[in-house]
Amino acid sequence: MKILITGACGFVGSTLAAALVAQTDATIAPVEIVGLDNLSRRGSEFNRPKLAALGVKLFHGDLRCLEDLRQLPRVDWVIDAAANPSVLAGIDGKSSSRSVFDHNLVSTINLLEYCKEYRAGFMLLSTSRVYSILPLARLPMVEKYGAFVVDQSQALPIGASDKGVSEDFSTEPPISLYGSSKLASELLALEYGQTFDFPVWINRCGVLAGAGQFGRADQGIFAFWINAYLRRRPLKYIGFGGHGWQARDALHPLDLLSVLKKQFAFSGTPSRRIYNFGGGPAGTMSLWQLSDWCKQHFGEHPIAADLVERKFDVPWMVMDYSRATADWNWRPQIALEKILDEIAAHAERNPDWLTISGA
Repeated sequence: MKILITGACGFVGSTLAAALVAQTDATIAPVEIVGLDNLSRRGSEFNRPKLAALGVKLFHGDLRCLEDLRQLPRVDWVIDAAANPSVLAGIDGKSSSRSVFDHNLVSTINLLEYCKEYRAGFMLLSTSRVYSILPLARLPMVEKYGAFVVDQSQALPIGASDKGVSEDFSTEPPISLYGSSKLASELLALEYGQTFDFPVWINRCGVLAGAGQFGRADQGIFAFWINAYLRRRPLKYIGFGGHGWQARDALHPLDLLSVLKKQFAFSGTPSRRIYNFGGGPAGTMSLWQLSDWCKQHFGEHPIAADLVERKFDVPWMVMDYSRATADWNWRPQIALEKILDEIAAHAERNPDWLTISGA
């Protein structure tokens, strides 16, 4: 089986590529990986020789340019791990609103045209940020052990519970330019798959984290925070009273591997094609708790408070993966503590990682 991974030199793409090359599961055919990356992300060049050494055939190309896809061979599946992944994209002064949709939507359209031509299956690695910001921001919260948790004594909107946010939660705007580009990509992928008869899976992921993730606050908060704390860089809790109680769940990309292989092998017409994947409540941590973890490992480091509320910030985002459990018998296997230990060990081995990754 031949698989194209876009964004192959990014953290998620390179992690999945290496894992698929290494897998020896007899339930799927031997895997050949083709990778595509435009290498625009700081740090991505770092992964290029590692993948080449594993036998991954890498192509330098830009998904926004249809001509660049014409250099690619026929494959059986596409895993789309390429995106501008920042929820602040298009409003932070570092990128234009148009560029967000060029990267995240136009690129998807070009990939879907490629899949249509070769009848390749398509897997979109989507995001928790497709869920509506206003109802997320208005969820009743209480503080517990330095982290926001859902107040179960109050009424909750459809799709929200102490398990997290499910696929039934609202996706009505506003969801950010980034979120809307991914939601539009999801809809187009499903339309293309139905119209042109190729399989499509939409895998919405929580915060992906692990060793080797590029340390940017807007793209890899766990990696950024641990690296910055270890190097005694300035850190601050933004908004929500400046306490650092805002909480997210963490998912290691390797935990996606088992379900990806099941999706490759699936035949027939599934009843559902959209799934949440995340660390769930057990894999959730607030910034305050993360700082406390860092203090236990690296010693004291002051954290400032910034009371300014930012557009698109939410106090709590945890993925309810019950649907994935019911349909795929899936649960995260890599515990949050192990993810943090892995990031910390990588940070200690790579003192220049924040510089390498453009933080």
